[in-house]
Amino acid sequence: MSETTAPRSGAIDGHIVARLWGLAERVLDALRSPALLAARLYVSYVFFNSGLQSLRDWAGTIWLYQNEFHVAPMPPYLAAVVGTGGELLLPPLVAFGLLGRFGALGLFVVNAVALLSYMYALQVPAIMFHFIWGGLMLVIALWGPGAWSIDAWRLARRAR
Repeated sequence: MSETTAPRSGAIDGHIVARLWGLAERVLDALRSPALLAARLYVSYVFFNSGLQSLRDWAGTIWLYQNEFHVAPMPPYLAAVVGTGGELLLPPLVAFGLLGRFGALGLFVVNAVALLSYMYALQVPAIMFHFIWGGLMLVIALWGPGAWSIDAWRLARRAR
């Protein structure tokens, strides 16, 4: 073979790398919706269970808001109602991806208020969980709930 027709190893290596990267991108794209669903379900589970616990021991919840949680702009009883309501009403929106961005932003705010109201008493691992939950909610708020959501189903239906 002449020099002009002989394959260059650098070109072959570049082609292989490009094909492998293309495969990696397709795999990552395929995992986007299940990963967003997993994030939505995880954070929804955490906050909904917290809201249920608040309801189970309402007297204890009121005590916590009066003595431990310091939500500055609200009286303790109102803060307890709003906080518990957010923990119970927003997670289903996030879990099902119905008004998913709204629900994610709402849970982000609930999470931030909880962290700021009680951070002085939390251990580092508990603080880190709040950062993880907040980060997951920001991802959903920024990129939407994904293809496996009621929002995506409604958009696809409207487009037809």
